[in-house]
Amino acid sequence: MEKFITHIQPPGRFSLGLKELWQYRELFYFFTWRDIKVKYKQTYLGILWAIIQPLGMMFLFTLLFSRALKIDTGSVVYPVFVLSGLILWNLFSAAISHAGDSMIQNAHIIKKIYFPRLIIPGSAVLLALFDFLMGFFIFLVFCFIYRQPQHWYSLPYFIAGILIVLVAGFGAGSFLAALNVKYRDFRYTIPFLLQVLFFSSQVIYPLYSITHTWLIYLLSLNPVNAAIELFRAGLTGAPVDYTITGIGLFSTLVLIVTGIYYFRKTEAYFADIA
Repeated sequence: MEKFITHIQPPGRFSLGLKELWQYRELFYFFTWRDIKVKYKQTYLGILWAIIQPLGMMFLFTLLFSRALKIDTGSVVYPVFVLSGLILWNLFSAAISHAGDSMIQNAHIIKKIYFPRLIIPGSAVLLALFDFLMGFFIFLVFCFIYRQPQHWYSLPYFIAGILIVLVAGFGAGSFLAALNVKYRDFRYTIPFLLQVLFFSSQVIYPLYSITHTWLIYLLSLNPVNAAIELFRAGLTGAPVDYTITGIGLFSTLVLIVTGIYYFRKTEAYFADIA
């Protein structure tokens, strides 16, 4: 009788583990659905909170910046302009916040059973995407109210902008999730970092309104600016600034590679120190 020998070897120095993630793909659904139910459990307004927040900020920024400072937003009316930036920013901010705390919140599960740990920050990003879809629906309603024209090419631009935010948020969230397991006080720096990134994003102002070229290049390192640039191109039909988009895509690539690499490098110790 022929004998079979199975060799169990550790993964390479850097492995995305995509095959393993696909094998456990059903966990993405269960973790995401569980987080949605926990988030909105015993809330009076439920998922309306995902709509109220961007609407409230839109009205506030419209009152302060459109009326008082008269920011030029081209062919896009300011409420639609700022709402398009807010829903993308909220997606990025929620993805990083949820993913950054996800490993600590699921420490009891990590210590009991094995599954690909990247599913935890990944499901946190999907939770943020669920909230985004609510805001995106309201965004389309406001486009109709303000008669903001939509074109056949709008959808690819919208999808491209959303994908950049998701990839960047997953990369940064995975990196912060791994850091928070070992350095618990690091979680308190996340709100400050997000606040800095918000004001460096072209949410309430367009980057072309900045007169210093070097400052535009510096702000373009924020991947949200590339996402908003593409997203708003679907509204205006204007040519995309490839410098802003290119720098933002480079930052997104750095975030996703760095985030997953550091996460995979340290995940073996999560069960011991979580």
